Amino acid sequence: MKKGDEERGSLLLLISSRGTHYACLERVLDLDGTYRWREVGPGESAGSAEIADFLARRARFDEDSWAIELDIADPERFIAETTSTG
Repeated sequence: MKKGDEERGSLLLLISSRGTHYACLERVLDLDGTYRWREVGPGESAGSAEIADFLARRARFDEDSWAIELDIADPERFIAETTSTG
């Protein structure tokens, strides 16, 4: 959805299934120096205008951010597995 700098910038995953939005995930650096995924932004069933607004606000603060939309069959499972810490 949006390309950023190849070597820096935040990474956002917009998770949907059959055109219905489920979550936005962002890769963040944890206190122990490892990366993990956390939910940010518009929640489940957000409309395209709300998502576009979120991405525009993020771009004002981080012009190098990447936004990738994934349309997957089992979004709840993907989100749970991706954001689990253990």
